Amino acid sequence: MTDAATRSRIVRLTLNGVLVEVEAEVRTLASDAIRHSVGLTGTHVGCEQGSCGACTVLVDGLPVRSCLLLAPQLDGTEVETIESVAPEHPVVRAMHEHHGLQCGYCTAGIVMSLVAAARRQLPPAEVVEDVLGGHLCRCTGYVNIRAAIRDAFGNGGT
Repeated sequence: MTDAATRSRIVRLTLNGVLVEVEAEVRTLASDAIRHSVGLTGTHVGCEQGSCGACTVLVDGLPVRSCLLLAPQLDGTEVETIESVAPEHPVVRAMHEHHGLQCGYCTAGIVMSLVAAARRQLPPAEVVEDVLGGHLCRCTGYVNIRAAIRDAFGNGGT
């Protein structure tokens, strides 16, 4: 097909600190480019409508739903995925210590939103209500996730 919607583009972005080039059709979702073209499978795709938050990545420091972006929109940006978050990060440690996950499908997106909130130094109450409110978790009931947030953000949450 030579239709404009199927033309490929080279998308240049900094992904987890590394400059990468990805060839993607103009209609390719950012989540698909990250997962399939680059091979970073930590970014999960759940609802494909932006409501569950599983596909959340940071684009230029802001949490975004990668299933709602097209890959060419990432051109020239800095993107961070769950693979960039160190195991010793206060959010990751708190999630582990408080058993803030079960199946883990939603965890990457939640952690990415929490990392962004920690960088903005949001207060724990705002993080629990506003940030966590944008993510769906079917397993945990959020009790342990909320405890992890209070722990990570009560201690500065860097």
